[in-house]
Amino acid sequence: MPAYQFTRLPRSVLRVAGDDRKTFLQGLVSNDVTKVCADRALWAGFLTAQGKFLWDLFLVEQGDTILIDVDQASAETFKKKLSLYKLRSKVSIEMTDMAVFAVWGGDGALPEGVVADGRLAEMGGRLYGAQAPAGLAETTLAAWDSWRFALGVPDGARDLVAEKSLLLENGFEELAGVDFNKGCYMGQELTARTKYRGLVRKRLLPVTFDGDAPEPGTPLMAGDAEAGEMRSGTHGAGLAMVRLEHLRAAAPLTCGGKAVTVTVPAWAVLPEAD
Repeated sequence: MPAYQFTRLPRSVLRVAGDDRKTFLQGLVSNDVTKVCADRALWAGFLTAQGKFLWDLFLVEQGDTILIDVDQASAETFKKKLSLYKLRSKVSIEMTDMAVFAVWGGDGALPEGVVADGRLAEMGGRLYGAQAPAGLAETTLAAWDSWRFALGVPDGARDLVAEKSLLLENGFEELAGVDFNKGCYMGQELTARTKYRGLVRKRLLPVTFDGDAPEPGTPLMAGDAEAGEMRSGTHGAGLAMVRLEHLRAAAPLTCGGKAVTVTVPAWAVLPEAD
């Protein structure tokens, strides 16, 4: 039976408390905050008013508070942004000293204290706290990246571009990161329009290649035509934003002079060809 392993992620944790914590967050994020719980991390996007990506978040209930797991490099900026919307809401927002550990690769029940990753069962879970999980083998961030690349799962700001990316181009619908029945939230209009008008023309998908990954932003080419661009990657694998017209044409693709093979994860539902 495969054993679980872990690595620390470059993420920070905020705590939102107060009587209005759920209604406050409900109007700001793409998922239904009434579904937040203690044993599963609810994935969501925080968007601009125009519906473009700013942060991906994981929300977990802890007693009468909600923990928010966010990109470490911009956590303070996120906290300030969140605080702008408090107005008269009965909420408090504070940074914590908790670390975020990804736990994955095992077979069977998740280790004690680990909350399930709400995107895919294969992604394992996340552990919040000051101490690394006991009794598990520690590995590298690159090993976790390789795991998620194979599954086609994005990693926030490393794969989505702030103020440009759309949630539905990055798997948020299939990976349970957006709820279309929850009511209004910031950026909802564009997200809903993208879905109901069938406006998805490109998707973030797993790619493989020989050797080191091309730099993020390197164009993906189909002959002389630009077919997308590289996002995060490691040796031999990564994720790229791919224009669906080129994926369906099955033309040979290259990136940074390397031959690239694109695959479609089993969970992904691509729009039908026009």
